[in-house]
Amino acid sequence: MKNALGQVDTVLLLGGRSEIGLAVVERLVRAGATRVMLAARGGTAPVGRLQALGAEVHVADFDAALPETHPRLVQEAVAKLGDLDVVIPAFGVLGSQAIYDADPVAAARDVAVNYGGHVSVGLAAAARLREQGHGTLVVLSSVAGVRVRRANFVYGSAKAGLDGFAQGLADALHGSGARVVVVRPGFVIGRMTAGMKPAPMSVGVDAVADAVIEGLRSGRQTIWVPARLRAVFAVMRILPRAVWRRLPR
Repeated sequence: MKNALGQVDTVLLLGGRSEIGLAVVERLVRAGATRVMLAARGGTAPVGRLQALGAEVHVADFDAALPETHPRLVQEAVAKLGDLDVVIPAFGVLGSQAIYDADPVAAARDVAVNYGGHVSVGLAAAARLREQGHGTLVVLSSVAGVRVRRANFVYGSAKAGLDGFAQGLADALHGSGARVVVVRPGFVIGRMTAGMKPAPMSVGVDAVADAVIEGLRSGRQTIWVPARLRAVFAVMRILPRAVWRRLPR
């Protein structure tokens, strides 16, 4: 539970090796969080840096592709941490549209992680946040889901579904004391996008993490990174489809 000064005390990161997720958690620890669980496939995650900052860090096994295990994982986090102040699902597969075109099974498998995995952990976490009467679920969406592009439409469609799910869940939690924050970054330069040509208005991992922390402090419901993408996509959303499909890949 948040401490007497209203600061975050406990954090659950689902996808315990995520660059963005770890960057957010580190900032929360620096700001006063004392107990963290890093949930990652195989039960291995980098704990040293957080421990060096003084946090009590637990590690748990987590597989986004096994939704039947997700409610139990949330229960395990509660047993170790107590009430959950911030829950961050930070897992996903970027994939390649060319590969998906050639292998529909791979496309379905990755969508199950990028959308289905978030639905199951989101609902499991939301049930706990509603029960305890407080806490924030941080959903890492993407501008790729605001309007889906032909260059990555399988990935984009999963993000579109996730974004809609997060908004609906936020409405469902309204009045419960718990809330959902939706984060919509553009192209993020990091491990997941290594070797790819950065898109216009690209940002680094630290910029996303800083924006998330500021959004949590200010109580914002939707966080665009960088902020000017909000105006850009206000225009993108209304472009005629014939124009949209001709945009550079």
